[in-house]
Amino acid sequence: MNVQIFGSAKSFDTKKAERWFKERRIKYQFIDMKRYGLSGKEFDSVLRAVGGVDKLVDWEAKSPELDLLRYLGSETAREDKVYENQDLIRLPVVRNGKKATVGYAPETWKQWEESDK
Repeated sequence: MNVQIFGSAKSFDTKKAERWFKERRIKYQFIDMKRYGLSGKEFDSVLRAVGGVDKLVDWEAKSPELDLLRYLGSETAREDKVYENQDLIRLPVVRNGKKATVGYAPETWKQWEESDK
């Protein structure tokens, strides 16, 4: 498995994801979203893997950008807005090759682990 965890040191779900992989002795690379964020290709890959902007965005966040995002018409405009404001993305983003999850998703990670054996 080639796991990358994009998250924040202050995010409880990110800490839980790191603990989940550590407990199973699965190596991972941690990337600080506040400092580095997702590159364009990484963003597109995650977007496709999770199934669109609506599943990628943290709709519970307190940001004025969310109001604008709700009313943007085209999917492309919404994707561009989220890419520009990556603080809107729900954490952690966990990637394993072309597969990805957003938020704490141990069921999916367990499937990855089992399919990798």
